[in-house]
Amino acid sequence: MTNRNVLLLTVCALLSLTLFASGCSNDTPASQAANTPPPPMVATTIVANGDVPLTRKYVGQTAGSREVQVRARTGGILLERTYVEGSWVEEGDVLFKIDPKPAQATYDQAKGDLAKLEAKLQNAKLERDRTASLRDAKVVSAQEYDDTVAAYDSALASVEAAKARVREAKLNLDYTEVTAPISGITSKETRSEGSLITLDESGSLLTTITVLNPLYVNFSIPGTEDLAMRRMMANGNARLAKDGYTLQLQLADGSLLNEEGKINFADRMVDPKTGTISMRGQFENKKGLLLPGEFVRVIIKGAILNKAISVPQSAVLFTSNAPLVYVLDKNNVASPRPVTLGETMGTSFIIKEGLQGGERIVSQGIIKVRPGSPVNPAPAKATAQGDA
Repeated sequence: MTNRNVLLLTVCALLSLTLFASGCSNDTPASQAANTPPPPMVATTIVANGDVPLTRKYVGQTAGSREVQVRARTGGILLERTYVEGSWVEEGDVLFKIDPKPAQATYDQAKGDLAKLEAKLQNAKLERDRTASLRDAKVVSAQEYDDTVAAYDSALASVEAAKARVREAKLNLDYTEVTAPISGITSKETRSEGSLITLDESGSLLTTITVLNPLYVNFSIPGTEDLAMRRMMANGNARLAKDGYTLQLQLADGSLLNEEGKINFADRMVDPKTGTISMRGQFENKKGLLLPGEFVRVIIKGAILNKAISVPQSAVLFTSNAPLVYVLDKNNVASPRPVTLGETMGTSFIIKEGLQGGERIVSQGIIKVRPGSPVNPAPAKATAQGDA
């Protein structure tokens, strides 16, 4: 091929590339416009600034409001258990019977001893009175009279001591029937029939009775949270409802107990080992739905945050630096803004810093938002304080 032919082919190729590039250049703006995605559709919310009920949730454990150990007060052979284990008993019901024969014998002997001493007392009284008449007639000396008075006083003291022994023996006889000290639910027996009951710590315990209504719930709160709440109330940032604190229980299956409770004990010392404050709630349990030892969640209500900023949890994007919220301007351009989170209120977060009431934010669809880009907002609505 000659040099002239090579040159001609090169010119033709360059001309073709130029025409192709020109055609592509003319199509680029339209192509780019067609490929640009539309602004994402998002839900928006107008940030509200108002009073927000504050709730806090802690793990607790139920316990009987009273739990009494039933113990034997006299020793002997356990003859009979008269109650059904786990049943309800009334105060004064007989629960156990201990062999009464030894106690009965002691009681009978004490009564016999008392009778003998009372006879001696009567004789001493007669002797004293007779000697008094003789003394007045100057038949006996004053010393002899004083001796009869002393004998009478000694006999009287012996009778009083004997009466005390009779009462003690009668008590021990009565104690052979072990009765319920309170009304409540019994536990299983700890000593079976035929066992020798002794009066030491381990040998005298027979069963336990628990009162289920009202029911207690023991729980602890971090000392730092208690301090923060007291500081907010002192600064006027929070207040207590007219009815004070109320409690609600979330049961193991996630359901809520219908009856609300009250705090009936709050320790005024922080446990140095755990950094927590012990508290106790009281609930009505008339139907016996709750049993001692159950783990529950205690919801404390009654505190109110004054003029608090709250946003839906779905509006907060958590990043490695800080949580942020997308704020919209009048042109619906979304700008990320770091925020400082406070309490969690149901499905909302309390915002300590970063937002003001009346601002419009993206409440749903934040993953679709690009910083500095416009969005297609759904109709805006104010954050419902009741949802917080």
